[in-house]
Amino acid sequence: MLTLDNITLRLGGHLILDRASASLPPKARVGLVGRNGAGKSTLLKLIAGDHEADEGSIGAPSGIRIGYIAQEAPGGTGSPFDTVLAADTERTQLQAEAEHAKDPHRIGEIHERLNAIDAYGAPARASRILAGLGFPEEAQHKPLNTFSGGWRMRVALAALLFSEPDLLLLDEPSNHLDLESAVWLESFLKTYRRSLIIVSHERDLLNNVADHVLHIERGETTLYAGNYDAFERQRLERRAQTEAMRAKQEARRNKLQAYVDRWRYKAHTARQAQARLKALARMDPMLAEAEDPSMVFDFPSPKELRPPLVVIENASAGYAADNPVLSRLDLRIDPDDRIALVGRNGNGKTTLARLLAGQLTPMAGTLKASGKLRVGYFGQHQIEELVAGETPLQHMDRLLPGAKPGAVRAQLGRFGFSGDKANVAVCQLSGGERARLSLALITRDAPHILILDEPTNHLDVDAREALIQALTDYQGAVVVVSHDRHLLGLIADRLVLVAGGTARAFDGSLDDYRDLVLGSGQGRAENGRKSPRGGGKTERSAAARDRTKALRKTAVQAEAELKRLWQLRAEIDKKLAAPSANGGASMTELMKTRAEIDGQVNTAEQLWLEASEAAERAGS
Repeated sequence: MLTLDNITLRLGGHLILDRASASLPPKARVGLVGRNGAGKSTLLKLIAGDHEADEGSIGAPSGIRIGYIAQEAPGGTGSPFDTVLAADTERTQLQAEAEHAKDPHRIGEIHERLNAIDAYGAPARASRILAGLGFPEEAQHKPLNTFSGGWRMRVALAALLFSEPDLLLLDEPSNHLDLESAVWLESFLKTYRRSLIIVSHERDLLNNVADHVLHIERGETTLYAGNYDAFERQRLERRAQTEAMRAKQEARRNKLQAYVDRWRYKAHTARQAQARLKALARMDPMLAEAEDPSMVFDFPSPKELRPPLVVIENASAGYAADNPVLSRLDLRIDPDDRIALVGRNGNGKTTLARLLAGQLTPMAGTLKASGKLRVGYFGQHQIEELVAGETPLQHMDRLLPGAKPGAVRAQLGRFGFSGDKANVAVCQLSGGERARLSLALITRDAPHILILDEPTNHLDVDAREALIQALTDYQGAVVVVSHDRHLLGLIADRLVLVAGGTARAFDGSLDDYRDLVLGSGQGRAENGRKSPRGGGKTERSAAARDRTKALRKTAVQAEAELKRLWQLRAEIDKKLAAPSANGGASMTELMKTRAEIDGQVNTAEQLWLEASEAAERAGS
């Protein structure tokens, strides 16, 4: 469906892509992967037409619609709902033409096409996409200029998904999302009917969505069949083969060189030595896998403290005295805890993290902590607070006054800033390197608790794996907020759901929570603590019955609406079959009405199907 033919591109004098080639099959879902700075975003821009290659070409079918998210977030007084609807330009143009068209034949064609593209079901579809990305009904109709940049980028993503291009290009789409919206997006992309290429460092997303992986390394591209795990296996096999060939080549090179060194100046062997010199010159050295400092994470473990480290009882927290963000907080943290805070953005996860980090004091209730407790807090915007003109060494020196130079450099070395790298200005570091520096700074005194708020945003897949390993080895408590399910699944053994103005233990696994987010796990996990007297199961069963009852009521209502629409459609069909009995209505009006009913039928059928299936799952 898409062919890359010897693409070469230089930007700012740097070679980004070097004769990159690949042939992507039709309707492929391709994960585009590679280290930070490898050229993934650049390749997407080339495919989208925003960049032009220095050499080579990109082949695609004629008339293909390519969708690529805009770099600038939409703004103005229009609503998210209107912005998303407007993204289907064909629908908008056809509806505008239908209002002024006079030729009955053309009007029929218009409504036939509107029906084919499900134009009449579009509002419901737009609303579902926005809801999946975190916009409740009320928020969908507020002016865009009342939202932050991150939320407006969600609108841009919703508009792109709604437009359903033939080739969907997504560059780190989950960066502005919370866990719940990322789960919904994954579910949406798994069923996407056309082709897509996605740049992502979310391992679970790539495993569950991609059926091919396009890997960029040293400017070259290699296409692998299968998901990310399959790619990793194949890459490891290929790497082992390469290393074996490199070792074999190196042994042959050494043998040839030894012969040349011994015999090149002997008259009777000079010719043979000269031939071996030419063989050495023709032998291109195979590159060994380079050591990558971005893979280095090593959290210093603290001295042991008696549990509990922190106890919060009936506390409230927030920023305005008369309007707490969270209330009725009860939480205990022990030295071996691994806790994930889950819940929609805006529900107060960061507020709770800041309370635990000591950046907020309780408005009410109590927070008790060990007097010797040290906390390392990594905030979402901490990277931006680094001083651009200073080096990692200067940052660490300032935070460790009086420390010996060796101790300062040792802490930086734990995170890959050894030797000259410690003297590079922050403004010259990549986003991943700045994240590592921030983690080095907050762990300088071996904290007893690490509180990490979205620590993976600037890290590629391999760096995330290194972070997971470092957190596994760390001997203190961890509290983490992240939309990376792979990281949470390997790190967290407790979930705390922040919702409804409070935070409570989530009785279930991360998979249970995922099912709950998608509306299919009501019977398996609950928002709340287990009853200490064994009543949790009964309470969950009652709650499940209540949800099942509501879902079945929705299904019954949708079924009744379907029957009404079917009857209306049958009556219109009779009038179309017998024009003399149409009561004065024109054929054009009847065709238009029938097309509108078809769209309503599709929407009602979808609602009935979803409600029926959800009710069955909730009751099982």
